[in-house]
Amino acid sequence: MVAGLLLSGFYAAASLGTSLIFGLLDIANIAQPAFLILGAYAAYVMNGAFGLDPIVSGLIFTPVFFGLGAVVYRIYYESFERRGAESLRGLVFFFGLLFIIEVSLSMAFGVDYRLVQTDYTTRSFEIAGVGIAFRYLVPCVVGLAMTLTMYLFLGRTFYGRAIMAVSQDRMALRLMGANPVTIKTIAFGVGIAAASLAGALLISIAPVIPSADRDYIGRMFAITVLGGMGSIGGTLVASAILGVAESLMSTFFGPSWSLAVSFGILLIVLAVRPAGLFGR
Repeated sequence: MVAGLLLSGFYAAASLGTSLIFGLLDIANIAQPAFLILGAYAAYVMNGAFGLDPIVSGLIFTPVFFGLGAVVYRIYYESFERRGAESLRGLVFFFGLLFIIEVSLSMAFGVDYRLVQTDYTTRSFEIAGVGIAFRYLVPCVVGLAMTLTMYLFLGRTFYGRAIMAVSQDRMALRLMGANPVTIKTIAFGVGIAAASLAGALLISIAPVIPSADRDYIGRMFAITVLGGMGSIGGTLVASAILGVAESLMSTFFGPSWSLAVSFGILLIVLAVRPAGLFGR
């Protein structure tokens, strides 16, 4: 139970980009988990070369991934969205992007598991007899901070409100003096940057391989749908539900069954409450 709650902070961080891009922009970016793993490998390289903490590395690379996300969206917009062919062809575009990133990482780093070591990786403490490992606690705290930052960004800033408006009323957005394409470019960049920083948290928790992105496709979309499309608070609640459910499933039925939880929750939510817990 405690492990599941601690994992929920990371799951929330990993799903913020999906909640933004899929939940608010209505873009089914199935390559999002690939950027998560790419961020993890960026932190791995910086840790090996300079001994930097992966979280510090993630923060350093955030502007880089923001720019990368902006470029990816502009290609997507010019090639598909502007022509009204974003549904099926756009999905194929993101699938191809996921495949290219995964293969490129495999060629560069091989298929062996990669992990970083930090000062807090092996440390832990106890509360009421329950052991809490810092390698789970630190990413959880950072993930919660990321979630709060995203919530404040969307609710308290001009660009955040513009991102909310672009999915609801484009005419009102134009009256605000904002270009919808520019706003969506910024939103997409923020979503990719959030995924890369979450990747730095991931490699602090567990070893990664290039194909690990497949383990997070179901999780990210399940959390986004369960929490409610575009709801940051819902993303946090859904992450806690999924984290605890996976932890219980792993404890009683074995780790191999934990991945099935996210897809099971996704199917149930789509059938029972498509709008999610806090859906708009």
